[in-house]
Amino acid sequence: MLSKSQISFIKSLHQKKYRYQNGIFIIEGIKSISEFMRSRYRFHSLYYDPSFFLSLPELPANIRLFEINSVELAKISTLQTPQGILALVYLPEEQEPDIKTLKGHFSLLLDSVQDPGNLGTIIRTADWFGIEHVICSPETVDVYNPKTVQSTMGSLARVSVGYTPLLPLIEAAAMPVFGALLQGQSIYATNWGQEGFILLGNEGHGIEQDLQKKISVPVTIPRIGQAESLNVAISAAIFCSELRRAELNGAC
Repeated sequence: MLSKSQISFIKSLHQKKYRYQNGIFIIEGIKSISEFMRSRYRFHSLYYDPSFFLSLPELPANIRLFEINSVELAKISTLQTPQGILALVYLPEEQEPDIKTLKGHFSLLLDSVQDPGNLGTIIRTADWFGIEHVICSPETVDVYNPKTVQSTMGSLARVSVGYTPLLPLIEAAAMPVFGALLQGQSIYATNWGQEGFILLGNEGHGIEQDLQKKISVPVTIPRIGQAESLNVAISAAIFCSELRRAELNGAC
């Protein structure tokens, strides 16, 4: 049985302030937890309904195990319908993006993306298309928000996500910046080259003006119908797909 202090501690991790104060975040669901167990992340503790325990891969060393019931799980879960298993995982050490590792590759830059579900879907999309780095402005939603972690479906265990002011990074890296704008060349006629940043903006007001000035290739997804805009996660998927299509066809 969980103590009141344990329940209070886990519930506090629903909030960003306490996640960073304690250096711990929450993962839920057997699939996501299994993915993180195969990664570099270190586990603090695991809370589980007995029926889920046997589905896990080999457990990390020194993990604390707590068998709990559905009532207790409902008290600590971030989900309306808990998935039977919850883990507390240590936050990785924060590191500035290393420009040397970005050279020769394509990375996603996110300017003030606010919706946790969008960020999670973008990370999952990056994983699907083999984009190893997602770099966020400080104003972007916290990647360890439970809704973001849940939306990545385990991809956060493989994709490197960092936070840094984007303008100095772009200036220091001196790589092409492909910016998602309403006015630009068609994404289907874009020459991607061999490396660069794909810059995506805020759901409401797009890419901030200072960053727009650093865009070397303005790119638009041609609108055929009447919708006013595209969801930023959908835009990210189209950009990643078109980039990889061009690479496979030798058009980069």
